[in-house]
Amino acid sequence: MATFITRQFLVAGLCSVAVGLTACTDNDKNDQANVPAVEKKKPNILFIMADDLGYSDLGAFGGEISTPNIDALASTGRILTDYHTAQACSPTRSQLLSGTDHHLAGIGSMAESINDNVRGADGYEGYLNDRVLSLPQLLKDNGYHTYMAGKWHLGLTSEYGPKARGFERSFVLLQGYDLHYKDKPASVQRPGTYTEDGQAVELPDGFFSTNYYTDKLLDYLNSNKDDKPFFAYAAYTAPHWPLQAPDEFIAKYKGKYDAGYDAIRNQRLARQKQLGIVPADFQPANPLATANTPDNAGSWNELTDDQKKIEARKMEVYAAMIENLDYNVGRIIAALKKSGQYDNTLIFFVSDNGAEGFPRNANGFDNSLNNIGKPTSYVSIGSRWAEVSSTPFHLWKLTAGEGAVLSPAIIKLPSQNKAETINTSFTSVKDVSPTILEVAQIKNPGSQYNGKTVHPITGKSWLSLLQNKTSTVYGDNFVFGDELHGNQYVRTANWKLELQAPYQGKNILGTGDWELYDIKNDRAERNNVAAQHPDIVADLKTKYSQYAKDNGVQPFFGKQ
Repeated sequence: MATFITRQFLVAGLCSVAVGLTACTDNDKNDQANVPAVEKKKPNILFIMADDLGYSDLGAFGGEISTPNIDALASTGRILTDYHTAQACSPTRSQLLSGTDHHLAGIGSMAESINDNVRGADGYEGYLNDRVLSLPQLLKDNGYHTYMAGKWHLGLTSEYGPKARGFERSFVLLQGYDLHYKDKPASVQRPGTYTEDGQAVELPDGFFSTNYYTDKLLDYLNSNKDDKPFFAYAAYTAPHWPLQAPDEFIAKYKGKYDAGYDAIRNQRLARQKQLGIVPADFQPANPLATANTPDNAGSWNELTDDQKKIEARKMEVYAAMIENLDYNVGRIIAALKKSGQYDNTLIFFVSDNGAEGFPRNANGFDNSLNNIGKPTSYVSIGSRWAEVSSTPFHLWKLTAGEGAVLSPAIIKLPSQNKAETINTSFTSVKDVSPTILEVAQIKNPGSQYNGKTVHPITGKSWLSLLQNKTSTVYGDNFVFGDELHGNQYVRTANWKLELQAPYQGKNILGTGDWELYDIKNDRAERNNVAAQHPDIVADLKTKYSQYAKDNGVQPFFGKQ
């Protein structure tokens, strides 16, 4: 891989080029005044998103998986421990790029899950609609190169693809998932479609998703031969099912998960407390009863020896996918450092939602023990390992639980070289767009852009928090709601009201009624206190109804 074209950069010791990003001494200011204007460049932006990575999977968030490159970002940046996504992939991605609620942005439902109750309603188009702003377009219009590699999931046609929404160069998987290798069983039809710059392409021999997305993004960055800054979106598909990884990464984890679910979960929780991710007295979520798991998964001591081997193997492959992801993040960081661009780059690392706990199956694959993880296998981690991945929170992706909507989040400012205090206040993926715009000194367009009326950005910039001018983004009096496929919740600083949708017609993941949690003291959602606080339930139901009205939320199961 060719290295980046080296260009002129700010002299050592100067403040960040974005005004106010870091504190300056009087001498710094005097030195800065003598720097030619051409050298005072806007910061580059690198946004890295994992797919279905759970809250506790990274080493920096308590996991046993080797993630040294991502952990290094945390050791020189800032960890956010209460960063919220939508409940699944495409809704989160629409909020990332638009800065507003996914129901307004066109992904009120995931495209593949739209039903007759919501089909045709505004906000349920199944693609990123033109009634919202597009972050890459705003950046491109203000002098940025815009590059993307990985998962799009925001429209299947060129009219709604990355190029139409402002990406100068892109190599993307259009759908929500695909096999990670080009190789596959001969009888299986590939579920994914790939395009480069809007044109359909065939995968090359030797394709492995995470490696190839990185190759492409580095190619695009290497083509950046002028003096313009870049926005690079690394939208990885790891560790999304099916679990597949290179053999050399899988081999590193042989035997690592033989101790079972509870042992690994307890180890992660202990490390989270040691790292300060959760308080020392934090009580974790209770594992589900076997009858309440969607895959009827028993506890570790209820499994046969053969079942334990299969379960351990699945987690070995899952861990391998994450270490490979970390390896590729390291490739990007190393390239930025080699080219001299690292210090002038704003870097985010997040997941798009919590771990996948629902059973995911496909016919025509060989899921025997020794084949799991290879191109001809197709498995997911299942509900029990998803509980481990979500440690210490409740449930997983596509639910209303905290395990669905809490993601590990790390952010490093330009010129930042030491860790800042972990921030525990509420933040949202909707905040990324306004944060980037403020750091890049680009005016927020509000509700008018290019002669069109659009939904304004509703997220809030983190810049004051990142500058240590404030300790919170939303304050103490916020109200925040969300819904996806009938999974609904609304929360304030102290309380969360949620309703779990039925799974295959059964209320196995919740009571079937609104549940209330003292989220300030019970973030793990251990104790439903709705019966004890009917007045708070009534108030929050009213607040949820207002959220739904403001954002065009439609009843997913018909009249409710």
